[in-house]
Amino acid sequence: MLDCLVIGGGQSGLACGYYLHKRGLDFRILDAEPVPGGAWQHTWDSLRLFSPATASNLPGMPMPAYPGYPPASHVVDYLRAYEKRYDLPVNRPVTVTRVDHRSASHEDSHGLGGKDYFVVALRGGDAPTVTARTVVAATGTWSSPFIPFYPGHFRGKQWHSAWYPGASPFAGARVAVVGGANSGAQIAADLLGTAARVDWFTHRPPRWMPDDIVGRDLFHRSRARLLAQKEGRPDPGSESSLGDIVMVPPVKAARDAGRLAAQPIFGRLDELDHDHLIWCTGFRPALGPIRHLVAEGKAQVPGLFLVGYGSWTGPGSATITGVSPFAKQTAAAIEEIVRA
Repeated sequence: MLDCLVIGGGQSGLACGYYLHKRGLDFRILDAEPVPGGAWQHTWDSLRLFSPATASNLPGMPMPAYPGYPPASHVVDYLRAYEKRYDLPVNRPVTVTRVDHRSASHEDSHGLGGKDYFVVALRGGDAPTVTARTVVAATGTWSSPFIPFYPGHFRGKQWHSAWYPGASPFAGARVAVVGGANSGAQIAADLLGTAARVDWFTHRPPRWMPDDIVGRDLFHRSRARLLAQKEGRPDPGSESSLGDIVMVPPVKAARDAGRLAAQPIFGRLDELDHDHLIWCTGFRPALGPIRHLVAEGKAQVPGLFLVGYGSWTGPGSATITGVSPFAKQTAAAIEEIVRA
């Protein structure tokens, strides 16, 4: 039986693996992807980090230098090298289909002397099930895109930002982009000059962050919130208090040129005469096999930990740099359970 099973081989799973390894625990990381890189390998080509490489690090190993803001491909290369450097035990492609908690009173104690454990059902692994004292869910959100309901029928093709393939397939087309945060602004800007027409729809006027705010500043704010929570001080305010959209160069250029102006959201899909509709409406935690063990963003059984789910798990926890303190804290809690 493993000390810990980590579900998800992206940035959060690797950060947890780093700290579990440092503590000498017996663990495995299960990744549904066939190759390293997490969700970053599925993003559109023009996507860039909000911070320079020097401010985008997992614990222990700096991201290699990159001029300007690194593209997603640079992040994929970094995650692959990180996994290799620390020889993290990642099994892939393996899909976790269900996680069941066994309490201390369960008749099948696996010789644990009445201690809790988990039975994890797999597809694609060496065995149909694996058992572990603890489980870390680090599945992220990318595989669970959210599309809101609107009445009516859209006659064209619908997309989500998770499936956005870049601007080329939209050449000469009329495109509607929905969403007032970063992905909506970035994709709308990306389409300008390629699509024949781009209409950007938002629920409220865009809230641009100050031009000099970058991801490093957002990380510092997240860290300040985390410290305030630990010390019992008032919350200094979330990153969203600064605005919703980071002014990365393509977005800033399009806005300053007057080409990135939002329209009020439509009421019905059949109001649109576009060829394509791209939903940039966010994601939900990809809980899948552990959904029955989670309520209101909290694990409902001992030994189950959630890492990297943004506001659910702590300020900045869904970012490359920001996940580290939460991964470290989780590994410490797991060691305490295992060594008890």
